Amino acid sequence: MSKPILLLNCGSSSIKYQMIDADTDEVMASGLIERIGQEVGVLTHKVNGEEFVANEEYTNHTVALASMVQMFADHGPSLDDVKAVGHRTVHGGDKLTSTTLIDEDVVATLEALSPLAPLHNPAGIAGIRGAQKALPNVPHVAVFDTAFFSTLPPESYTYAISTDLAREYSIRRYGFHGTSHDYVSHQAAKFLGKPYDQTTQIVCHLGNGASISAIKNGVAVDTSMGLTPLEGLVMGTRSGDLDPGMIAYLHREAGMSTDAIDTLLNKASGMLGLAGASDMRDVETAKEEGDARAQLAWDVYIRRIVGYIGRYYVLLGGIDALTFTAGVGENSAAVRRDVVERLAVLGITLDTVNNTVRSKEPRAISGKDSSVAVLVIPTNEELQMAHEVKAVIA
Repeated sequence: MSKPILLLNCGSSSIKYQMIDADTDEVMASGLIERIGQEVGVLTHKVNGEEFVANEEYTNHTVALASMVQMFADHGPSLDDVKAVGHRTVHGGDKLTSTTLIDEDVVATLEALSPLAPLHNPAGIAGIRGAQKALPNVPHVAVFDTAFFSTLPPESYTYAISTDLAREYSIRRYGFHGTSHDYVSHQAAKFLGKPYDQTTQIVCHLGNGASISAIKNGVAVDTSMGLTPLEGLVMGTRSGDLDPGMIAYLHREAGMSTDAIDTLLNKASGMLGLAGASDMRDVETAKEEGDARAQLAWDVYIRRIVGYIGRYYVLLGGIDALTFTAGVGENSAAVRRDVVERLAVLGITLDTVNNTVRSKEPRAISGKDSSVAVLVIPTNEELQMAHEVKAVIA
């Protein structure tokens, strides 16, 4: 008997969805709703190799999800058999640390956490409310980006500020992309034929948003993102690490408000700020054409990744695997090459031929003499979510 799970990933103006049979891992349908809140939105629904498109005004998430339900009714598969709805939820704070059934208390906690994830949690809550109206008779389950990193030790999650202030405002490292790091790290151990709890590894989730995790014997002990998804690596539009004194300096000298600085660091920095393009493919092309600005952006990007890998390698006392995943990590042979070449001092080497092979399958790209297995493993956050939802409703 199949166990269809509907999975929702709600952004401020978009909703990605998949229906997955959690017993067979089959993707039964998928879709994307874009331009919510604009005059004309787009809903694209894919099922059985066919694609159906609707152009309507989706004034809010509730309206958009009602249209999604109608698309399922018109083109299948039937939502009548759905066992649960899983919601990707970015920030669970230190109270919601595992996948959980959604009730009013959970929603209230998410609302209270919205200041920590103002770009993500409000959209997630809107999606939950809309989905509960559209599908009121099935359980709704929240899967948290932060949950995988609830195992971080105090010396990892604590910032060196007033402990009273940190406690009052819940200021600590939370980490993000946890669903991806969880899935990929398990797949890496499986690929190596090692028990998960005996595998020590570094996972590089490199997409438009990017983060690195340090996992010792199956337990996450550090990660590059922090209180918010802004800390850490250089990203598509996010700055990553910087001197906090810069914020006061920009406020004082440039007359920028805190909101303007927040927008600058989250939406107009990173590769966009350095190279004028947020897509690494565009940056790589410009670099190859001799663009000095793109070359500098690339070098800063690579240096930051290498620095985190080196830090975590020492912290972990060596590793079994270094894994690349997500859009850039899976598809940019040049990024992987330039990172691994700088790790030669650790005995980590690359097979340059295997590195250029494009595949959707897990694969090793390390050299024969490498001290560490270097892997490329496609992430599958939706499948990980489906399995977690299945476990909760079992």
